[in-house]
Amino acid sequence: MSSTRSFEYFRLFSRLKLFQPVCLRCHIHRRTLSQDSNAIMTIQQVRDNMKDILGAQKFYSKDPSAPSKPAIDASTIESQNALPSRRIADSENESYIELSQDDVREKYLTWLKTIRFGRILEDLDTFAVWTSFKHNSQPWRKISCVTALVDRIEMRGVLQTLRNDGDIKMKGRVTWAGTSSMEVTMNLQQEHSTNNWVDFLEAKFLMVARDPVRQRKAFVNPLVPEGEEEQKLYDLGAKCNAARHQTKIQALDKTPPNEEEVKIVHDFFLQTLDPGQTTFKVRVLPPNSTWMENALLKSVILCQPEERNLYNKIFGGFLMRKAYEVGWMNAYTYSKSLPLITTAVDDISFQRSVELGSLLFLSSQVVYTNGPHMQIKVRAEVFDPVSGTRFTTNTFHFTLSATNGPVPSVVPKTYAEAMLYLDGKRHYEAKQ
Repeated sequence: MSSTRSFEYFRLFSRLKLFQPVCLRCHIHRRTLSQDSNAIMTIQQVRDNMKDILGAQKFYSKDPSAPSKPAIDASTIESQNALPSRRIADSENESYIELSQDDVREKYLTWLKTIRFGRILEDLDTFAVWTSFKHNSQPWRKISCVTALVDRIEMRGVLQTLRNDGDIKMKGRVTWAGTSSMEVTMNLQQEHSTNNWVDFLEAKFLMVARDPVRQRKAFVNPLVPEGEEEQKLYDLGAKCNAARHQTKIQALDKTPPNEEEVKIVHDFFLQTLDPGQTTFKVRVLPPNSTWMENALLKSVILCQPEERNLYNKIFGGFLMRKAYEVGWMNAYTYSKSLPLITTAVDDISFQRSVELGSLLFLSSQVVYTNGPHMQIKVRAEVFDPVSGTRFTTNTFHFTLSATNGPVPSVVPKTYAEAMLYLDGKRHYEAKQ
């Protein structure tokens, strides 16, 4: 999303004054809203509450008699028209990450005493699911709300300027809804002094509703804007949804590069030819550059029940945290710079769920560079050692910047790497 559009979102929300407190001060890990919007409970209680609503398994068990999937709702909805409409204000809510508390702060600290952004990603995913449930909470229905895409996470400041002892306020609401999908917009602020809250992040998640038993799409409550300002927010959400579809159509795995991009690829080819040879097969690396194949870092994870979600799949926030941390380590290795600045996260796709017990391979690649900036792509694959098969479950895109000056230029050698380069260039330039 463009910075102009993001600013317009922020301006509209400021004018709407949607974020009036609706409960006592909450903490994303300790306290948040219950389904009656009054009681205070921990985030674990929230998850248990949703398990009760869904009839899902509370504790992991290999007992064959234990339910492995949420129970079916007796009142199955067959049409969206059967559901009551909702306003943007109906789903708005907020929670806190209490970094002022010693036991909470340690979980969020790096060894440099800065904030672990991967933990923030986890909390955003949890908060997006809860906001989605709030949109569909009258009445509570046994549907699953899962993350399909992280459209955009835009930093309004630098993570390194965040205080490690200042509470973080998370505000969320559904800003657009289709028949089975919802756009959840979240804003994060940090308290830098008493009642002085500073904006530092805006995130947009695309959530989808599923029937967890029939394994098909579920209808969401229709969103009907109330008033001119809500209508503007809804229209912006609809434009973002249309832009997502257009970007998908123009992806390089579906359409060839444009004329300018073809020239970039050919220029790379010419720059890496050895002028002393009369063959196209001998390639040389330009000065102050690195072959893309050498800008790679991999990791493998055995997926344990501890990281499961409500539906006994691996929690999407956990996947985002691990992918970000592998991407961060790749950028650190490539740039040899500390601290690194995270400037944007976008286009995180959740293509398939990850089962418990999976071997999850994370491959991080520096795919584009511009001065001190690095565009990192992380691909998550599940590998079955018995059959030898593997398939992609997620892709992640992160932009990080070095603080010690320009980094070496990353240079593709093959056509496949050239497509990665162009895709990284598109993601980087979309943020400018």
